[in-house]
Amino acid sequence: MYKDLILRRQKDFDAALDFAKSEAGGIRTGRASPSLVEDIYVEYLGSKLRIKEIATINTPEPRTLVIQPWDKGALPAIEKAIKDTTSLGLNPVVDSTAVRLNIPPLTEERRKKFIKILHQRIEEVKIRVRQIREDILKKVTAEIKEKKARDDDDRRAKEELQKIIDDLNKKFDELVKRKENELMNS
Repeated sequence: MYKDLILRRQKDFDAALDFAKSEAGGIRTGRASPSLVEDIYVEYLGSKLRIKEIATINTPEPRTLVIQPWDKGALPAIEKAIKDTTSLGLNPVVDSTAVRLNIPPLTEERRKKFIKILHQRIEEVKIRVRQIREDILKKVTAEIKEKKARDDDDRRAKEELQKIIDDLNKKFDELVKRKENELMNS
């Protein structure tokens, strides 16, 4: 019984890990990477779209990003969205066909700030994972009270969920460690 509940929520655990990877990828290092800007939302034609949905993002040089929208009318909206994203600290340069971003080398202070942001974002994901675990345990407890499950299902569910949480936390910690190394050594 509890295994079905865990299986149904497994996609939520997987989504949390994917989200953590996405969040870590969005924190910039000294190198240009499309992941720095691809998920920034742009107000365009009355809709909020991500940059990757309205443009091509290239890295012609190690410290340069070029964003080429499919519709040239999106250039001002992309520029504004990038400027409004304060955590990046980038100044876009717009020409007639593209937005160019020159990625400056990181200072020690900026590196530490990005590491702090990384830790905050990963902690938010860990909190979400714990909430999923608690939701499952509440359902198991409710099923036991309704006599739809055995009394020992609660203990077994806790043990199995703890294994999943421990595995996810290990992956989160490895992700943080890799990103910290990337930030400090780029």
